[in-house]
Amino acid sequence: MTKYLTLFLLFFIFSCKDASKSNEARTPISESETVIDNTNTDDDLSAISTKDFREFKVLDSKLITKTEIWERINPQMEDLKEADYNRLKPLILESDIMTLQKHIADGKFNYEQLTKFYLYRIRKFDRENDLSLNSVISINPNVIKEAREADGTEFEEGMHPIFGMPILLKDNINAANMVTTAGAAALMNNKTGDAVLTAKLKSKGALILGKANLSEWAYFFCGDCPSGYSAVGGQTLNPYGRRIIDTGGSSSGSGVAVSANFAAAAIGSETSGSILSPASSNSIVGLKPTIGLVSRTGVVPISSTLDTAGPMTKTVMDNAILLDAIFGVDTSDPKTIDALLDNGFYYENLKNASINGKRFGAPKRLLEDSLYVRALEVLKAQGAVIVEINEEKLGLPNFLRLLNLDMKKDLPAYMEAYANKDIAMRTIEDFMAFNLKDSLTSMPYGQNLFKGIANDKGDATFLERIKDTLKTNGRQYFDKPMRAHNLDGFLSINNYHAGFAAVAEYPALTVPMGYQDNGRPMGLTFISSRLREKQLLEWAYVYEQASKARVAPKDYN
Repeated sequence: MTKYLTLFLLFFIFSCKDASKSNEARTPISESETVIDNTNTDDDLSAISTKDFREFKVLDSKLITKTEIWERINPQMEDLKEADYNRLKPLILESDIMTLQKHIADGKFNYEQLTKFYLYRIRKFDRENDLSLNSVISINPNVIKEAREADGTEFEEGMHPIFGMPILLKDNINAANMVTTAGAAALMNNKTGDAVLTAKLKSKGALILGKANLSEWAYFFCGDCPSGYSAVGGQTLNPYGRRIIDTGGSSSGSGVAVSANFAAAAIGSETSGSILSPASSNSIVGLKPTIGLVSRTGVVPISSTLDTAGPMTKTVMDNAILLDAIFGVDTSDPKTIDALLDNGFYYENLKNASINGKRFGAPKRLLEDSLYVRALEVLKAQGAVIVEINEEKLGLPNFLRLLNLDMKKDLPAYMEAYANKDIAMRTIEDFMAFNLKDSLTSMPYGQNLFKGIANDKGDATFLERIKDTLKTNGRQYFDKPMRAHNLDGFLSINNYHAGFAAVAEYPALTVPMGYQDNGRPMGLTFISSRLREKQLLEWAYVYEQASKARVAPKDYN
């Protein structure tokens, strides 16, 4: 889901010249420049490729206003003054979850004050001002009350560190007492119960702060729009360069909000690159888990084959904590994985991680990128072995049609089982007809990808053939060099290999790697085989601690 299209474009790979020279002051590379070697396909992949937008048809939302977002919250915020905010700022800004918990244990502030601090920042920076980012769509009206209740519970040994932490959800994830819009005008009344992953967060004491903006319908809607745009939320902007540097997508609001310190952490979702793209574009850590490790029940879908939710955080440790809070069995999800792991599996002992002797494959064509080369040197200094590899000459045929055929059946299934029963719309055609009633508001960039879904006549047998081919190609793409060179992992940049990781159903994690001369953040991305999230987190943690690459966006401090 991205302008990088995160969603899907990513299935391509950057050509050698495209991925080169990160330190040059130039326009950022876009996934629209990517290619797949030796692939014959009739798909018009340009429809889902990144466009280099500098001007937007729409900036602010036409459907929600700052006043409407805050009318129920402002009366609850009257006791937090600017002086209180400034006192809390050095304690909270850029702090990780464990540090926040320590400050609360030491009595420096409480969960209610922490929650109000983040709300204050969202209100101060996010909409209708010269620094607005449009990263948050709505606020949980009960979150301050829930934070106060957390303060009434003594934090004891054995409680999950996510307890009391204010978390934003991408607005395609259901949460009680809030609407779930997927950024679409048609879903503005979609009041639902909790998604399974939302319930898991709440069961461990996390606070749902609100909903984050996104590329509408997880970027599988318009085809000609910038990443980060939705009819409900308006145009999400990158804090490292508003209206200049792309936000990535489709989890744009989640990435921007975490980077700008609007929440302790956020949940995004990915079909192909929709976590990796905005995480790397906003200089944060993003993990796309193995498909089935995290429940998808109650999440507005694109593809039941490829969709997953995942954590987006400022640090690798926070990412491990958040993953630990949301993974688990969901018998209503046909791809669920019974991992049988105890709480703490992903974050306990992470500080003792080592990459000494670990072997990582580095695609030769990426070695023209100076930030990537510098990252490899950091890994080598920590004892890693870097093996230069040639990539497999494989493509991803009919990737777009997989998404078409899955969404054609998966969206009506979500609407029937998990959406507000008062919404009559069920099919893609229903939503297209709704959008035509007020196209300037509902679809200013058109709805070409929805048209493609409606027009795709592929049957179930064809869909299964596509799935089989794509999974085979995706796994061979990584498995062949990993076996040939005895590799532990594969090293990429941003979401360059997200498409192959998606169809292989393999996990991928991106961590800040540095910045181009124009200020555009870049990420080092670790990919490995199924259910190796713990190893990815360990490798990324070692790199993060050695590189210290993340720098907070300066205008929001």
